[in-house]
Amino acid sequence: MNATEDLSSASPPTKLRPLSPKQERRLVVFLDNEFLELTRGYKKRSSPTSHLPTLDAYLQAAQRILGLILQVPPIDPSTSLRIQLLLRLTNEVLTCIPGYPSNSENLPIAMDWLDDLDQSWAAVLQAQVWNPSEGIGEDLIVDAGDVVRGVKSTPMSQTERTRLKSLLLGGVATLEEWLEGKPIGVNRQAVDEEDGLNDIFSNTLEELGHLGLVAVEPEELCSMDLDDD
Repeated sequence: MNATEDLSSASPPTKLRPLSPKQERRLVVFLDNEFLELTRGYKKRSSPTSHLPTLDAYLQAAQRILGLILQVPPIDPSTSLRIQLLLRLTNEVLTCIPGYPSNSENLPIAMDWLDDLDQSWAAVLQAQVWNPSEGIGEDLIVDAGDVVRGVKSTPMSQTERTRLKSLLLGGVATLEEWLEGKPIGVNRQAVDEEDGLNDIFSNTLEELGHLGLVAVEPEELCSMDLDDD
């Protein structure tokens, strides 16, 4: 049984349950390998032998990882695993997108994927169950009996929310620089409006605001170590 099948078996239609320790270990090992392949493909993107020579290929590989992460049930103790894995993927993708050319073919592809990431984070912040068929988050329903037995979904911590916001703001700043690589004569304001850069991560940032996240100053952003939990 592979990790995807094992994960699916953890969330039967009748009742959502957290992953077992064995399932978590299998998932982490599987995704560690997927992340490794993603990184290798990116580093060799200019090589004829790379399996991720284009941004489209890279983001398709990242999408497979995203889809699996979102299937992790937002039920403790699995809640934290889903958050940490998505933080890792967010950091990875926002770092690597600018490594590909910022041409007219890549910009829409990047904006579409980042919109998917925005919707994914909005669902995770609301502790929603991901519906892969519809591509949306659905409210988690826990019956009274499960509540009595201690079933719960712990919200993201202040540290996790601060880290997420710093990742997104830093990513937007990097994408701004990436757009500077557009051909001479392209109107920058039109690019921002057409490609949705002005609204990037709007759902996630709005949700973070609803959660009462404290503001992160630019100097704090630059000094923050994103690898620390």
